[in-house]
Amino acid sequence: PVASSLHSSRFLAGTLGGSITHQCFYTPSPANQHQRKYWCKITENGLCSTIISSSFTSSQHQGRVALRDVPQNGTITVTMTGLRSSDSGTYRCGIGSTNRGLHASLTLAVLADAMVPKPTQLIQGQLHGSVTVLCHSGDSHSDQKRFWCKVGRSGCTPIASSDGFVSRRYQGRIVITPQESSGAFKVLINDLKEEDSGLYLCGTKGLKGQDSPQEVLLQVATASTLPRRPKLLKGTVGGSVSFQCHHDPQGTYERTYLCRWRAGRCQVLLDTEGFVLRSHRGRARMSSSSMVLLGQLKEEDAGWYWCGARSGHTELTAPLKLLILKGSTARHSSRTHGMGTVTKVTSMGTVTQDTRTGTVTYGTTMGTVTYGTTMTAVTQDTSMGTAPRDTTMGTVTHGTISLLPTATPGTSAASPGGTFQDSSSGEPQLLPVVLSALLLLICITIVILSLAKIKLQKQTGKLARQLIFGAAVVVLQG
Repeated sequence: PVASSLHSSRFLAGTLGGSITHQCFYTPSPANQHQRKYWCKITENGLCSTIISSSFTSSQHQGRVALRDVPQNGTITVTMTGLRSSDSGTYRCGIGSTNRGLHASLTLAVLADAMVPKPTQLIQGQLHGSVTVLCHSGDSHSDQKRFWCKVGRSGCTPIASSDGFVSRRYQGRIVITPQESSGAFKVLINDLKEEDSGLYLCGTKGLKGQDSPQEVLLQVATASTLPRRPKLLKGTVGGSVSFQCHHDPQGTYERTYLCRWRAGRCQVLLDTEGFVLRSHRGRARMSSSSMVLLGQLKEEDAGWYWCGARSGHTELTAPLKLLILKGSTARHSSRTHGMGTVTKVTSMGTVTQDTRTGTVTYGTTMGTVTYGTTMTAVTQDTSMGTAPRDTTMGTVTHGTISLLPTATPGTSAASPGGTFQDSSSGEPQLLPVVLSALLLLICITIVILSLAKIKLQKQTGKLARQLIFGAAVVVLQG
């Protein structure tokens, strides 16, 4: 489990005679849940005088201070009413038997006219999972820059903004959505890590400065039930890849989709309702079970993609990165990936001129294969129909249904269970030349062997005659 931590706002403002409500968030471990909780004020001598704790309330604050602990989600809520000027100062919200235990410090300013702060929003996520943060901005102007930053000792470190900035650690896993008519916008974060836990600010920033930001406390639970899914795909130019977008089968989603991530934005490419972005029509398909096939790959297709599922204001997202390899780098190698197997393309067996075919297992029924067709291994009992000229086909397993109705150059059929394959984009055209050279070499070799055989036969006959003559001479002399 992650080490204990406690987060809260660093500044709080209240109005004379008014009230404030402050929340502190701690790691909800069994030890923390049963510890003493306290709210104390730093005095002139540097000590922290208890105002209220789990079992004590200062006599000076009787009737105007309350502390509530919710151990299930690790939240301490402190409310102070009837604020006075003397209430201004530095406070601690903490856990422990003394006031020097685990704590977070903040400054309270009691003013004649103060802006009421927005309550801190608590967001809880699982390791490797995703979260949706709804930021309520007071300004509905779309030209305002929207931002997300993490509060630290030296200020608020920028993480992402609507102008395209994204911190290096968040590349491919954060999106700031456009503002809605109410001025609110969403921050989507996925592939959550332990170090993502902490206090954040989100809001808008214009020429006149930053509007009142929203405080967000993000807690990432390390005891996650979510699997760590690999997020790397490899394909070749002209080839295709297929993969499964995994979503909770028990969930109810308004829309499941695939989007292309760029600079903190994610443009939807296709969804299960049949929508396909114009640039991907004819080369991409998403089935009702969220199986995705991207074909006729181009170099510019390389980059980050998100599988997404929307349910109300919440969006579940998962990232994956697509690498596009040039030439035959991926075509002549066999490798296993967490999302599936990349099949090795092999040419073998009897090959007619300009035709490349793989191993066909015993008992396989095949239809007519047109001149110039390239095929890889075909599993036993698989039936195949006529394939158009110059079509490249990947491994076809028993019962497999291709997501695209028509095989286009460089596409491959995907097997169930999230298997994806890099298909070839056309074998080198040197094969006919190589075959001709090999045939010529074989003919020359046969001629040489024939001549050598004739010469050997002549030499053998001459030697035999010499032996017979020698034997006759020996007999006569005897």
